[in-house]
Amino acid sequence: MGLQDINLLDPDAFVGDVPHASFELLRREAPVFWHDEPGGRGFWAITKHEDVVAVFKDAATFSSEMGGTLLPDLPEQDIRRSPDLLVAMDPPRHSRYRAIISQSFSSHGLSRSEARIKELVSQLLDDLVERETFDFVADFGTKLPMAILLHLVGVPDSDQAKLTDWIFRLLITDDPDYATPEAERAALGPRIMEYACKLAADRRESPRDDLLSVLMAAEVEGAKLTYQEFGMFFILLLAAGIDSPLIMSSAVYALLNRPADLVRLWTNPDLLPTTIEETLRFYPPFTHFRRTARRDTELRGQRIEAGQKVVTWMVSANRDDAVFARPHDFDMARATNPHVSFGHGPHFCIGNALARRMAKIGLTECFQRMPGLAFAGKTERFRSNWLNGPKRMPVAVGPRP
Repeated sequence: MGLQDINLLDPDAFVGDVPHASFELLRREAPVFWHDEPGGRGFWAITKHEDVVAVFKDAATFSSEMGGTLLPDLPEQDIRRSPDLLVAMDPPRHSRYRAIISQSFSSHGLSRSEARIKELVSQLLDDLVERETFDFVADFGTKLPMAILLHLVGVPDSDQAKLTDWIFRLLITDDPDYATPEAERAALGPRIMEYACKLAADRRESPRDDLLSVLMAAEVEGAKLTYQEFGMFFILLLAAGIDSPLIMSSAVYALLNRPADLVRLWTNPDLLPTTIEETLRFYPPFTHFRRTARRDTELRGQRIEAGQKVVTWMVSANRDDAVFARPHDFDMARATNPHVSFGHGPHFCIGNALARRMAKIGLTECFQRMPGLAFAGKTERFRSNWLNGPKRMPVAVGPRP
């Protein structure tokens, strides 16, 4: 393989696994690589850990707002690139908006939700342990995070399936299982916004004991969230319902492929936190995010012009042998693990504590109640160069070992 053979745009190249050979070549020979884009403007592919961190930290040079964080150049009216999305804001506006919601998503702020998380886990597992087989991704990996996230915001249980369908079809564009006509996809964003604004208006008028009521009452420097800002936050929260399932599903996939590690975890449950971190490193839920150069700059001797797209490949940075010993080995006890799966700098994922807590509780209860869990068919990955993880994973409950 030569640099001329690199194609990071082809979703089929990611179906079997991430094309790690391509990323190894880029890290070694062209860590800041100009990648052509048929029908598009092209982009700089950033693949070294040090450089990905540098881009994430420098919001003054590498903008999230100019063009959004998705690789394609979406129309300005497309809600997926809206500057009202937290991930697509630049400081100082980003800092103000983040301050309003950050305390609700801190470890301390989420401690009051732990009992409800455990209750939801138990309810799901009560049904699953009675089955011989089930799809881990659909029946547990996705249902649990979405149920928790939507419960925290106060969404009725009866609406959870509908909202899950909407956000999956809005954000997953390359996988045939989520194929949606473009006009229909374009209507999904406003539909979610309308739903969110009705919820927000209800909580402003009649507060309840839920995260949404806290968010609608919170102020920073005398300013509250507008309905538009909350609607965009709601979309971001739903997107986390895609991210978090991939963490749990990928952890189970890794452990079922490594029976010795699974036995080791049974005998030493204190390894679960490092196992989750290693899952995040080994299988980052999103392979990349985009920035746009706000001004002319230089990285590793390559001149990057203002307006050019700069794409940070976390899936490559997490396998950089300059940072990680034995990067292609899944080490559930890895002590030092500065992965960038939650980003870095001002856009470090605000929901990281919740994602980690959901994964820890969900996996603990799952393996305690189904210690004989095993594969029951072929695992299928998403057809996507952005989403990274199992789409379907048939498992058998199995006997107790």
